[in-house]
Amino acid sequence: MLAALLAQPAAAQVLAAADMRPSLSLDGAWHWSVDPFRDGMAGFHGGPPGPSTRRYADIDVADTEAKDPTALFEFDLQRSPVAHLPGSWIGHAPEMRYYNGLVWYQRSITLPARWRSTAKRFFLRFGAADYAASVWMNGKKLGEHRGGFTPFAFEVTDVLRGGDNQITVGVDSTRTPDDVPPPVTDWENYGGITRSVTLIGVPETYVDDAWVRLTRDGRIAATVHLDGPAREQPVTVRIPALGFALTGKADADGNWTGTVAAPKGLQRWSPETPKLYDVEIAAGEDLLRDRIGFRTVEVRGADILLNGKPIFLRGISVHGEELGANPVRDISPAAARALLSEVKVGLHGNFVRLAHYPHPETMTRMADELGLLVWSEVPVYWLVNWENPRTLADARNMVREEIQRDRNRASIILWSVANETPVSDARNAFLRTLIGDVRRLDDSRLVTAALLADRKGMVQTIADPLAADLDVMAVNSYNGWYTPDALADVPNIEWRSPPGVTKPLVFSEFGAEALAGNHDLGATPHKFSEEYQAAYYRATLAMAAKVPNLRGMSPWLLKDFRSPRRQHPVWQQGWNRKGLISETGQRKAAFFVLAEAYQAREGAK
Repeated sequence: MLAALLAQPAAAQVLAAADMRPSLSLDGAWHWSVDPFRDGMAGFHGGPPGPSTRRYADIDVADTEAKDPTALFEFDLQRSPVAHLPGSWIGHAPEMRYYNGLVWYQRSITLPARWRSTAKRFFLRFGAADYAASVWMNGKKLGEHRGGFTPFAFEVTDVLRGGDNQITVGVDSTRTPDDVPPPVTDWENYGGITRSVTLIGVPETYVDDAWVRLTRDGRIAATVHLDGPAREQPVTVRIPALGFALTGKADADGNWTGTVAAPKGLQRWSPETPKLYDVEIAAGEDLLRDRIGFRTVEVRGADILLNGKPIFLRGISVHGEELGANPVRDISPAAARALLSEVKVGLHGNFVRLAHYPHPETMTRMADELGLLVWSEVPVYWLVNWENPRTLADARNMVREEIQRDRNRASIILWSVANETPVSDARNAFLRTLIGDVRRLDDSRLVTAALLADRKGMVQTIADPLAADLDVMAVNSYNGWYTPDALADVPNIEWRSPPGVTKPLVFSEFGAEALAGNHDLGATPHKFSEEYQAAYYRATLAMAAKVPNLRGMSPWLLKDFRSPRRQHPVWQQGWNRKGLISETGQRKAAFFVLAEAYQAREGAK
């Protein structure tokens, strides 16, 4: 059954470990143009686009106008301004700061001559485009994609030319209540091509998907899917450093799964020893490489076990791609290292919640390298339209794309299906469908969701019926910030799990806002002061210490981030200030409170 799930239709290639394959980077200069009335999609009176609005046509406007003075074009992407991608259009020009709608991008590429002899098939891959993307090459529409945080690719083998090739992309950031996430969130909507674009060449039959992992009973398992005309052929998975090889043969649909006892010399991945192995998957003319760590994660009673041993998750939540005072949702490997090192080294952490959507490969691969456990989630956030089948289909597709991209990342131990979603029968059915998808796509990890909890007096109860469906319960707690509690009373709040449910609990969020540099040394400090935030952390950590089944926490959050709903003119100015670090990198007092608590717990393990 699991192998069958890897088979994908022709328009939904996985391209596993795409960032490790030889590719032609299309990052850099792209022409761009706004289209607020969507003329390039619909034309006048809502009809099909006419000659003057066909932005996706394979045409040189200047050349056409020179040859025919009567030609009329109300656009010319080839002479439009240039932006450097990836990155949101929020940084293209000052007037784009609050633009929400359709933007067109275009550039030309020439296929290197060497590729004509080494590759037979070609794919145009986007790391992400927010929110809906329509893609053309040489005037032919390749397809569409919805969802701003997961990769997608289109085969261009039959469209690609020997000389110049024109790529045109329409990206629409507009979201409706039927989208995932809906329009109202607590973060900036960064429209645009926000992650890398590449052209990937592969043999005629190639390894489209490969998932290599350590099973809980100590075996190496590999699940492989081949795409192409010669699918029924031998497959070999090798770990050269261990002298390990696992061989088999794909069936007529290109699927194969094999298992064998792990070699005795295998070193397990952990935060203390984040060992990664070079892994090769060979089939016919194709050789796919990846860097993979091997570890197990499971739940036993109220404990989370990593490699069979109980672990406490010393974490923090992160909006990882928002760096600097004017972020554009782009993060390099060096920036990812610097950001995650604040967690690993600065906070003495071993865990990071990558909220509230799948983060790029630069983040998950860096977590693998540094030794940080990861919570990864899809943006099923707040008030999703639970009864719309298309909304559910979009969410399911996001889950699939997220898991298929990152199943080989040892750092990821938790897949989350939702954040702070009010309970209803429709919501329960929606999320249980996603939980079922997660378990079918990846039975080696744990499933969670950030739940809401009921508060009566000094007792907080997890009453969400979804708790029974999860491996790890998680709740967001803001006692003392969004509640009128005095901080002195917060440590006395009691937490109760659902009756009869014995599971590990993670505080997936808690936090308080502080403007870096704003100090109040009085007996009752102001809520936006560093002193109040630090006192809030001390009180909440004292409360957490009394929760018997608490096995981790990821406070909200590492770094201040943009949020249009946060408009206090003195303290926020369009930023959520719950970060322990300001947008310019200044550590606040609460940073050191949490670091001290984690260092003490690290030393006591």
